[in-house]
Amino acid sequence: MHKTSARLLALLSLLQTPRDWSGADLAARLGITARTVRRDIDRLRELDYPITTVKGPAGGYRLEAGTHLPPMLFDDGQAVALAVALQTAAAGTPVAEDAARALATLGRVMPPRLRHHMDLVRITAVQPPEEADDTHADARVLVKLGRAIRAREGLRFGYLAPGQGAGSPADEPRRVQPHHLVARRHHWYLVAWDLHREDWRIFRVDRIRPRTPTGPRFTPRDLPGGNVSAFLTGRFRGTDGTTTDWPCQGVVVLHLPAAEVAPFARDAIVEELGPHRCRLTLGSWSWTGLAAAVGRFDADIDVIGPAQLAAAFSALATRYAHAAGPTGAGAVPAE
Repeated sequence: MHKTSARLLALLSLLQTPRDWSGADLAARLGITARTVRRDIDRLRELDYPITTVKGPAGGYRLEAGTHLPPMLFDDGQAVALAVALQTAAAGTPVAEDAARALATLGRVMPPRLRHHMDLVRITAVQPPEEADDTHADARVLVKLGRAIRAREGLRFGYLAPGQGAGSPADEPRRVQPHHLVARRHHWYLVAWDLHREDWRIFRVDRIRPRTPTGPRFTPRDLPGGNVSAFLTGRFRGTDGTTTDWPCQGVVVLHLPAAEVAPFARDAIVEELGPHRCRLTLGSWSWTGLAAAVGRFDADIDVIGPAQLAAAFSALATRYAHAAGPTGAGAVPAE
């Protein structure tokens, strides 16, 4: 009986994968005969698991979504992953409280052993400091946008300008074809094709004020960059979204050990040149920004290239010298 129960759980675990399974595949994975697979499928159906038979040359099985919730199956790894995901992914979002309640609800229906594993994984997710304009997106707006994306329906919405409060009037309705909802740092974004501007746009969800009715259905376009992650990274780096490379990239030699530079280099490349020197390759949205980023290491700098980076250092040197004044008189005395 114990072996049969374990086999049924293993079979159900495989069926939960969103794909069709042939009887031969299931038999091979479980090390049993095709006849035993058929008997076990019948047992699961008696337990109210909605398993349908897939027609075809080889036949197969699929676990469908039921109208009621059958006993849930999680293995040790899934239980831990669920606990980690609900405690970290939702932190700092408008659904954080709902995620905490969902974790508590799932814990109550878990077997004692798995519930114990989930209770052992208690995580405090520390979010980056919030900015002055941090505003959480309305969960109802997220649902409306998600519904339009899934139905491939056009959207009409007013869009608040930066700094406008929730009660401020939005501008003229924007007409877009919504493609993706994306969470990045403290904000939710809608990636959409703007019909008026005939170009891709990224909208902050907390500034969106949906209008009704929705627009006509549309056929999704191909997103520049190949996927939403590459597109969003490219746009926030100042490109058109077809590449994740920074628009301005340069190489310098810093008179610091590579070990001291690497922890603060983020996505830059650090190459050791000796005990007290390293080569730094990095990018930014502008040459001035790139020069300023290198200057924060507070060390002597040799510019390898390109010429635009050297010119940016020269411009910054002039600007900083002017700010300091001829004898440092521009500095504010300490009290």
